[in-house]
Amino acid sequence: MSDIVRQINDIHREVGRREVGGEEARTVLLRRTYPAGAEDVWDACTDPDRIGRWFLPVSGDLREGGHYQTEGNAGGKILRCEPPKLLRVSWVMGQAPGFSEVEVRLTPEGPERTVFELEHVAVVEPEFWDQYGPGAVGVGWDLTVLGLGMHLEGNSVHPSEAVAWMASDDARAFMTGSSEAWGEAHTASGETPAAAAAAVRATTGFYVPPKPQ
Repeated sequence: MSDIVRQINDIHREVGRREVGGEEARTVLLRRTYPAGAEDVWDACTDPDRIGRWFLPVSGDLREGGHYQTEGNAGGKILRCEPPKLLRVSWVMGQAPGFSEVEVRLTPEGPERTVFELEHVAVVEPEFWDQYGPGAVGVGWDLTVLGLGMHLEGNSVHPSEAVAWMASDDARAFMTGSSEAWGEAHTASGETPAAAAAAVRATTGFYVPPKPQ
């Protein structure tokens, strides 16, 4: 097993529910401790040059109250920015009107260790949740947390190389393990094992389709 695949176990995952504006929202929470100071982790998460090295190129008015856009992915408004501990943004894909926010929280554990938490809260169509469960976004966020860790260690995969890397055996094994881990978190939240297992199969099939013969 590669070091990349082993890092699945470095991430703590939780699945929950929350009321937002009279609607039921779903929540996914990821927590990981990085061997880096809070200022360094904060800079990696907020400096556009560094974000583009491990996540996606980002543009916009990058300040509290401003709007941002990641290349080919989500955009939204920067709702709260409290260096070096809290960043909250709306997370809008295309023209999707539903509520969706992402909050990153950093807690120092000494000068060279930082607890990183990412929570995504969104109102999700029940049919979509029933089919894919938390893994639909959870696997993507696991890859993000992995990418940030590699960047902080100086071993990042540049976004320009990410497409080729996603087809690698390491990436496929990581995404498969990630999907299964989100299934475990889904069951722990109260979902039936059968429904969680079905969602894992659908999520894994989306992220890790069979290789061409």
